[in-house]
Amino acid sequence: MSARIRNVAVLGSTGSIGRTALRVLRRHPDRFRTIVLTAHSNGDELAAQVATVSPRFVGLVQNGHRAAEGWHFGVEALVAGATHPDVDIVINAIVGAAGLDATLAALEAGKRVALANKESLVVAGSLVAAAAARGGGSIIPVDSEHSAILQCLSTRPGAEVSRLIITASGGPFRTWPLEKVRTASLADALNHPTWSMGRKITVDSATLANKALEVIEAHHLFGIPFDRIEVVVHPQSIVHSMVEFIDGSVIAQLGVPSMELPILYALTHPERIVDDGVPRLDPVAMSPLTFEPVRHDAFPALALGVGAGRAGGAAPAVFNAANEQAVALFLAGSISFHDISSAIESALRALRATPGEDRAALLAADAAARQHVQDLFAC
Repeated sequence: MSARIRNVAVLGSTGSIGRTALRVLRRHPDRFRTIVLTAHSNGDELAAQVATVSPRFVGLVQNGHRAAEGWHFGVEALVAGATHPDVDIVINAIVGAAGLDATLAALEAGKRVALANKESLVVAGSLVAAAAARGGGSIIPVDSEHSAILQCLSTRPGAEVSRLIITASGGPFRTWPLEKVRTASLADALNHPTWSMGRKITVDSATLANKALEVIEAHHLFGIPFDRIEVVVHPQSIVHSMVEFIDGSVIAQLGVPSMELPILYALTHPERIVDDGVPRLDPVAMSPLTFEPVRHDAFPALALGVGAGRAGGAAPAVFNAANEQAVALFLAGSISFHDISSAIESALRALRATPGEDRAALLAADAAARQHVQDLFAC
């Protein structure tokens, strides 16, 4: 008996993850149908995708594009697309905290959320869990590190887990002296050695802020305390994460640095299907595999983010918002690479007592952190 075709919404379809997801979906027309596409502002690429996919719902957040008949505009389009009654799976590939409301709405509507928007869990992990409990939705991670952990855990209970070991490539500045890292240019930061990603996440990888977000996300996804989640640098990006069990056994998930496999697995979990388009691993060609400790002096954003996660409340939201704002300024050429971590530290110090008990409070903390960073560099 053939599998039922499942309807998919791709939120953030013109970004790196969204485009990769569409490639994966196109290879499996017997299993998936893309019926919702949304994008932030790239109306031209969205129009090209619509011509190929013929979705039932199209949303564009910023309407700088020529009016298109039947399209939906504004941030409301994200939630409308995520809760479309015919959708079974929502791929949330929205960048930043802007993806939170779509995640909450999709879970409350009982959808499977293939989550590439890690900020949803970082900013509001408890709210996300509550939304899933109320609506019956589920989260399957798309990040390669969390997909790896999910695959390593299989059906084993959390009580059997001793450690989660999340790998980091180390980014483009892994071997740079500290003083050189502090003065790195935008072109340097965007020159990632192993992954091809969007500009914001590429900078996050260079600062290791992205790894802090992943630690917080892993804590919420798998219920493992922060003191049992570690980060190790693995320059080849072949081992995506490892799980150590209480008997000392360690299980790792390996694969070439491509997002196609974790996207496919998020769509099919717990099943696996044949996909000849996913690149195969050649262990000999990829050897040797090496591991190194994190250089915390050169990449302070990691410890700042993990500390925010431990603090809880609004601190993770402050960390994420301050980082997003600082990265935006760095991408615009307004601040230096070193200023990113300095801005995060300043925002956390100033706003550490900000309440974060509900969505309104978390959004207020988010806004306050962004304003703090803007004011920091206003002179």
